[in-house]
Amino acid sequence: MEMDEIIEFVAGLDGVLTLTPQPGDGSPDISWGDAFFYYAPDGVVPRTQPFATLLTKDYPGDETSRLSRPGTFRVNFFAGKDAFLNWTGRTPRDPDPHTVDPSATDIVMAHPVYGRQGWLAVVNPGPRTETAVLDLLRAAHDLARSRKKRRT
Repeated sequence: MEMDEIIEFVAGLDGVLTLTPQPGDGSPDISWGDAFFYYAPDGVVPRTQPFATLLTKDYPGDETSRLSRPGTFRVNFFAGKDAFLNWTGRTPRDPDPHTVDPSATDIVMAHPVYGRQGWLAVVNPGPRTETAVLDLLRAAHDLARSRKKRRT
């Protein structure tokens, strides 16, 4: 899967606001080239975390995926407790035995930093994870939409 395919897929979901920071738009330069997905049917960036992100580089404190490798990116999604348990075999709050190398590609894993909050990640999704990534993105979108409806 390519980043553009993922961006196009998520942008096609109901009520999604996609932010793709660029030079000159006032966003921090570290975020340039990445993508952030919010459930925002009104088109206004909400005061919540995005439900999914695409990162193209290492951020401070989040270097274990080694996103600085050429052609490497990571898709991240808030999966919720059930999906997290299904994919990792543990709840988000359970200790992480670090059985998966965070730089491994085409594997669904606990997010190396935000796993304790229920986030999953895939570095360079490919044939093994394509269906799972699309399903998890839909699920993350559904969770974000449900949270928004409960709050309004």
